[in-house]
Amino acid sequence: MFENLSEKLQRVFKNLRGEGKLTAENMDAALKEIRVALLEADVNFKVVKQFIENVRQRAMGEEVLSSFSPAQQVTKIVRDEMIRILGSHHARLRFANEPPSIIFIVGLQGSGKTTTTGKLARWLSNNGHRPLMVSVDVYRPAAREQLKVIAKDLRQAIYEGPDGENRPLELARGAKREAQMTGCDVVLVDTAGRLHIDDELMTELQELKGAFEPVEILFVADAMTGQDAVKSAAEFHKRLGITGVILTKMDGDARGGAALSIRTVTEQPLKFVGVGEKFDALEPFHPDRIASRILGMGDVLSLIEKVEENIDRKNAEEMERKLLDNDFTLADFRDQIRQLRKMGPLESLLGMMPQIGPLKDVSKVKIDEKEVTRVVAIIDSMTSRERANHMIINGSRRKRIARGSGTSVQEVNQLLKQYAQARKMMKSLSGGFWGKRLGKMKLPAFPGLS
Repeated sequence: MFENLSEKLQRVFKNLRGEGKLTAENMDAALKEIRVALLEADVNFKVVKQFIENVRQRAMGEEVLSSFSPAQQVTKIVRDEMIRILGSHHARLRFANEPPSIIFIVGLQGSGKTTTTGKLARWLSNNGHRPLMVSVDVYRPAAREQLKVIAKDLRQAIYEGPDGENRPLELARGAKREAQMTGCDVVLVDTAGRLHIDDELMTELQELKGAFEPVEILFVADAMTGQDAVKSAAEFHKRLGITGVILTKMDGDARGGAALSIRTVTEQPLKFVGVGEKFDALEPFHPDRIASRILGMGDVLSLIEKVEENIDRKNAEEMERKLLDNDFTLADFRDQIRQLRKMGPLESLLGMMPQIGPLKDVSKVKIDEKEVTRVVAIIDSMTSRERANHMIINGSRRKRIARGSGTSVQEVNQLLKQYAQARKMMKSLSGGFWGKRLGKMKLPAFPGLS
């Protein structure tokens, strides 16, 4: 996400670093490029205008003009301003003083409400809550069935209601009673959507709101629709009073205009972002981390959290020892791939790395998930001796491994090359500047780098 904007902004700062000193002229040129980059990223034009004005006022101050490193000062100002428009701080979910907390999931049809309801249930369950889901979308064919399937896949509680019940208000009331009886502390209400906002939809949602007084009304928007998502969120807030936004499909949004506009336009915070199709691909929105990612500074904190959530600490410590002792085998390589895949799409993980030093171009690396599957198949086709010592894999062994994995000798050769490169990269990261700073993360090796 934000690839296009990030690349353009980093180019602006690189040009500023090439200047001997900061002047009104080269600052104006930089601000013009930043303005164009934001507009091309589909950021709301009013947000862009205010952003540029605020950066200009701070950047042309005496402190920056006389700074030893004015380009770095300007970068900090731009980052601070981005954090401000993104929301300044992480907006947490609110919960009722007396359970169950009622949370409405609202939005237009096709925005991903039902899938997001499932993702949010999983996130709540992993963070100490007992959620209960209910669909009150009695209009869309199979909407309630879809949520039922999701609940089964996630092993999360769902209230289906009595046979034939098709009144949204009664379904929601039944879910609240069920939660009280079963000890569920959060009720997630997946509401109906429309292809566009109409009075009938809003009347129904307002009736539900009046009956339950939800602690949160979360608007789900498709980030890929850009400013249309922002306009819809603003209209929902005007007529319903939303308390937060969840942007879906952020992993496919290279521009990022919706994320950079929605907080200012709606005056409501972004609380979560969907970054993939899997049910674990829902992340709390941290303005400071997103601003750092946009500016190429990486999102190491989020990466650490993913590592700690998915990687076994004892295994990680053992892997670190093997890397330092240059004892990182193909079996270890395979195990690291498997652990990494638990953390989400590999390209999104690389995007969290700081874009400097030895990792300068790591976000540009493209990883084919099918290729990763082939890598695991090739290693599985090796003997334990071959996995322990890749140096014994000669021509005849490579042919046998290729046959056993359904691949070609060329693909086996490519894997061995990738493995050697991964060993080299991780060995270089285990010491020196980055080793001291990233060592505590217990990061596994990244496969597929070529």
